[in-house]
Amino acid sequence: MNQSEKIKWGIVGTGDIAHRFAQAVKTVPDAALVAVASRSREGAERFGGEFDIPRRFASYEEMAAFEGIDAAYIATPHALHTPNAILMLTQGKAVLSEKPMAVNLRALDQMIAAARENDLLLMEAMWGRVVPGTLKLLELVGQGIIGPVRGIQAVFSYDMRDEPGHHAFQLQYGGGSLLDVGCYCLHFASWFAGSPVAEIKAVADVGAANHVDEQCAVLLRHENGVLASLNSGMTLRRESDGFLFGDLGYIHMTRFYAPERITVHLYDGGVTEFLTPYRGNGFEEQILEFQRCLRAGKRESDFIPLTQSREMARQMDEIRRQTGVGYPQD
Repeated sequence: MNQSEKIKWGIVGTGDIAHRFAQAVKTVPDAALVAVASRSREGAERFGGEFDIPRRFASYEEMAAFEGIDAAYIATPHALHTPNAILMLTQGKAVLSEKPMAVNLRALDQMIAAARENDLLLMEAMWGRVVPGTLKLLELVGQGIIGPVRGIQAVFSYDMRDEPGHHAFQLQYGGGSLLDVGCYCLHFASWFAGSPVAEIKAVADVGAANHVDEQCAVLLRHENGVLASLNSGMTLRRESDGFLFGDLGYIHMTRFYAPERITVHLYDGGVTEFLTPYRGNGFEEQILEFQRCLRAGKRESDFIPLTQSREMARQMDEIRRQTGVGYPQD
């Protein structure tokens, strides 16, 4: 790749998350948003007009065949990530795929195989891992400010019952709170636990009509004894708070998975607050990390390696086994 040229992006899908990515990538200096693909001409034209994107494709296959992009961002519903990513990889495009990368470990391994077969970069868009707040948290924990982490707590729960047709309520698209937002909780726990998961216990409120987990509660026991209590939901509004507990104190975060405000409470009475704002809407950092990897000729990110994505898929498969949520793709 010519290091002086901008990296040319194409977006697969035109939903809410695609809008957020488009807003971010337009502000990254060495990136160019040159293409968008939708399932309809109308959708592609509308999105392309909103973000001044020159090439607008009425099918994903058309964009995959287009030689004018270096990387594709997959912004379709969960169950479509695997076929969409493989389509782009087999046509020579590096892929940044929205989380979760796939609905199960088997599908994720198919994506990884396609990336390796075509010698291309593949990365999960777990944007919270590379924002300033998470980097600051890792620094504080590494300094031992609260002592070794012994307990982790995270909640990501919202109420979207007014959108019953949303893909998150549809089994065929990999619906349910676990894959939609519970994956953030699992990633978060993995960043700070300090050892692998030894045991998983999970329960869920599974919708009688849609058969997806509308609420899910997970307990993780790690090999070093760290316990994590994690909750996800999409029919109950709760604060997205996170906590890291140690012998010397605890750290509290609002929007735990990508915090912009971190408060350290020490048991000796000390309280310190850190403000860690994003560059923009929070997606810029993951774009910069992906582009750094692409320019360096890397095939995966050191921050969000494929081993991390595989472990998250393995955990979600086990949680769904325990809660009785099965997808057609299983």
